[in-house]
Amino acid sequence: MSKHSPSGKIWIKFKRNKLAFCGLFFLGLLILLGILGYLVTPDQSPMANTMHLQLSNKKPGRTFHFLIISKKTDVKRVNLLGKMLYGQPVDFMSIPVTTYRQEGNKVYAREYIGDDERAEETIYPLVQGNNRYTQTFWLGTDLYGRDLLSRLILGIRVSLSVGLVAVLISLCIGISLGALAGYFGGKVDALISWFMNVIWSLPSLLLVIAISFALGKGFWQIFIAVGLSTWVDVARLVRGQVLALKEVEFVEASKALGFSTFRTIMKHILPNIAGPILVVASANFASAILLESGLSFLGFGAQAPMPSWGGMIKEHYGYIIMDAAYLAVLPGFAIMLTVYAFNLLAIGLRDAFDVKSENVTV
Repeated sequence: MSKHSPSGKIWIKFKRNKLAFCGLFFLGLLILLGILGYLVTPDQSPMANTMHLQLSNKKPGRTFHFLIISKKTDVKRVNLLGKMLYGQPVDFMSIPVTTYRQEGNKVYAREYIGDDERAEETIYPLVQGNNRYTQTFWLGTDLYGRDLLSRLILGIRVSLSVGLVAVLISLCIGISLGALAGYFGGKVDALISWFMNVIWSLPSLLLVIAISFALGKGFWQIFIAVGLSTWVDVARLVRGQVLALKEVEFVEASKALGFSTFRTIMKHILPNIAGPILVVASANFASAILLESGLSFLGFGAQAPMPSWGGMIKEHYGYIIMDAAYLAVLPGFAIMLTVYAFNLLAIGLRDAFDVKSENVTV
């Protein structure tokens, strides 16, 4: 990409906006963590759903010793790609212990039941191989004794995937309707504009809830619900841009040459408004993440045990007034930083594509 090309100049202007570049770096880090998934989580079980109820609401940084009390022989080992995408099912049962000693083929251990309580010593059969392990919960454990860090990392996938698919749906609908309204005008424009104003007048969250009721609860339904509620911004923008461009010389020339309406819109109009579309898509990405989090909090989004930032807040918001507020604050902070990063990216793209701004010297 040459410095003197239009794309090169846009990239230079974008890099000069340090906040926008930091937002892009943060989003790149989130995407990397989301792709690696289970490969970087301490709990590599599917959905990071390994529960130890004795370890409920333990503080960040606590380390516990575990005793494997039985093995499962019917659990299949997955390859690296399968592990990265879906996790590795656990092939053993374990309990947290405070003391451990082995005599012959028996193990005498005291199960952990609390910091101030001491359990009776129990006899367990000796499991061949490595029958003990230690785990540090860097961000503590949740209500069910699950590793909070693992669930926060896997929650990245939910938020970014919902945002991506919802934005793609909104772009498809918004660009199509906006281009038709702006290019043809007249009754077509009046009808589409009336429909956009009806959708625009409805609160986004209530509209998404209504669509969720129609489609049912679930992870995939939320993609469609959020996408169908965020296309109006795109359509209004595209309509205005097409209205401004359809009378310019190169569009008139394409009509005079007999090019079809589809080709004129796709190859001559839309490429010239790609910048504003990218800006509104970045802003809609942030809105989609907020909508998904709100729906998960209300119980319409990702269903348990799938880790979702909104669902994690729902499970632990009661601890905000107790000594474990971080259980709700950490996923809330993750939502805030992600939305803020997308907003910074949108601002950076807006400034980079602003042809009226100061010229870039290279």
